[in-house]
Amino acid sequence: MTATTELKTAATKLDIAAIAERYAAAWIAHDPAAILALHAPYSTFQAHGRTSVIRGADALRTEFTQVFERYPGFAVEVHRLLFGERHWTLDWTLTYEPPGKTRRGFRALDVVEVDDNGLVTRKDTFFDFAQLKAALEAA
Repeated sequence: MTATTELKTAATKLDIAAIAERYAAAWIAHDPAAILALHAPYSTFQAHGRTSVIRGADALRTEFTQVFERYPGFAVEVHRLLFGERHWTLDWTLTYEPPGKTRRGFRALDVVEVDDNGLVTRKDTFFDFAQLKAALEAA
C-alpha cells in the first residue's frame, strides 16, 4: 500500500458521528474556545440571511460568543442528524429564553463539512425566518 493510498484509506475512516458529537458538546457547553478548537485554521461559518462568510479564528470566536449572548439559555432540540462521508446535516430547533420571558425557538438546518483530520472546514446555518421573526417579536 502506498502512502497516498494509506492517506485516502485513513481519511475515509473518519468517524463523522463521533466528530459531530464532540462538536455538539462544545455548543451545548456554550464554549466558544472548545468550538473553535474543532475548526480548521481556514474554516468558514455563515448564518445565511444574517451574516456574510466569517473567516479566521478571531472572527469565528467573536461570532460564536455572540450567538450565546444573542440567545440566552441557548439549547438544541434535534429533529434529524444525517451523516455523509465528510459532513453531517443537522435539522434542529434553537431554543432560548430571554430574561423574564418564556422559552422560545425556531428551526434551523446546519451543513457541516470536515477535513482529513476531522476538523470543521465549513459550517452553514439556515434558519426558518418566519419562526425566527415570531420568536424575536415575542421577546
